[in-house]
Amino acid sequence: MRRPEDREILRLAGPAFLALVAEPLFLLADAAVVGHLGTPELAGLGIAAVVLQTVVGLCVFLAYGTTAGVARQLGAGDRRGALAQGVDGLWLAVLIGAVATVLGLLLAGPLVAVFGAAPEVTDHATTYLRIAVLGITPLLLMLAATGVLRGLQDTRTPLVVAVWGNVLNVVLNVLLVYGVGPVSGLGLPGSAIGSVVAQVASAAALLIVVVRGARREGASLRPHPAGVRSAARAGVPLVVRTLTLRAALLVTTYAVTLGAARASGQSVDIATHQLAMTLWTFLAFVLDAVAIAAQAITGRLLGAGDVAGTRAVTRRMVQWGVGSGVVTGVLLAAASPVLGRLFTGDPAVREALVPVLLVAALGQPVAGVVFVLDGVLIGAGDGGYLARGGLVTLVVYAPVALAVAGAGLVAVWAAMVFVFMGARLAVLLHRARGDAWLVTGAALR
Repeated sequence: MRRPEDREILRLAGPAFLALVAEPLFLLADAAVVGHLGTPELAGLGIAAVVLQTVVGLCVFLAYGTTAGVARQLGAGDRRGALAQGVDGLWLAVLIGAVATVLGLLLAGPLVAVFGAAPEVTDHATTYLRIAVLGITPLLLMLAATGVLRGLQDTRTPLVVAVWGNVLNVVLNVLLVYGVGPVSGLGLPGSAIGSVVAQVASAAALLIVVVRGARREGASLRPHPAGVRSAARAGVPLVVRTLTLRAALLVTTYAVTLGAARASGQSVDIATHQLAMTLWTFLAFVLDAVAIAAQAITGRLLGAGDVAGTRAVTRRMVQWGVGSGVVTGVLLAAASPVLGRLFTGDPAVREALVPVLLVAALGQPVAGVVFVLDGVLIGAGDGGYLARGGLVTLVVYAPVALAVAGAGLVAVWAAMVFVFMGARLAVLLHRARGDAWLVTGAALR
């Protein structure tokens, strides 16, 4: 490592990347186990998973906002205040989780019905969802507790918990779905129960670490209404930011579907898009690891009032983003001719996937910088600007994506990679070059 900040970035980003990759394994393990029960069960799991991922995805601010706030307090030299703020974030997670769980139990049927699946699939999805919603509060607590630990510059503990949580999830899924010895399996409900138990155990492990730290520093474990309200207010713009990102992905999928409907190979285009998006999402985990390091380091430095240090580390992390993007882009381009064989036996899909992946590969360096600067501004507590910037980017991108829908799958992906990601880059660079986000002190704006 050339510089001390390189070691710090790698120390935080390495475990963060591994933990990010471990997160989707909960559902992948469920899919692998449930898939052997039958296609209707697997389809039901897929629908329920979309609902759960949407709820949890919208609450990712519990991790991001908590990271920024705790890191600022830490940088200001107030570890007790940092943990107290983290505890308020945990209570907010409990509050949101309780409301979401009740709504999920009441609305499981209507939410599943929106997808218009066959009755058998709908029944399986509803059964799974009504059990799985019991894990929403633990999942949100995991987000908030992970944010606390990241703010304290600890990304290793969330990694350890994620690994053991996934191991427990796999073991419980196999045992509860298929049974063991004279004990009969529960089928699909067993998968939901196993996941909930694993989520509860993971949340408990993270909470123990945070609670012990709070007690050690003399921080109160009781909720402070003002602190909880402050955490909620800080989360609103981050929710808007997340909604704009998800809306852009939905627009992309709609444009692909619209274009495919006008062409002869509709199923080929849609299947190719799904595979390409899966690979794009995986590479996003790689690049987002540096963004998580950016959140933690930026918050701590601004909390300490070190504007010059923040600028210097931001420049270095942008270089990391570019470098990471170049590496992932080269690897993706080199592997593009063979990746399709891992996912499908359809030669038409494999052939269509190559040019899409080459376009995605060209956009990796841009994505690397976008993710880093997004993390920097989240760490700075600049959620309001990120929300406004997300809306502007969506307004710019959506018409372009729909306009090129008839030009084919590659054209839509070119619009996403160069117009959407390019617009995000322009918005973030504009902010990063100014001084408005460089607000120092322990308190977030």
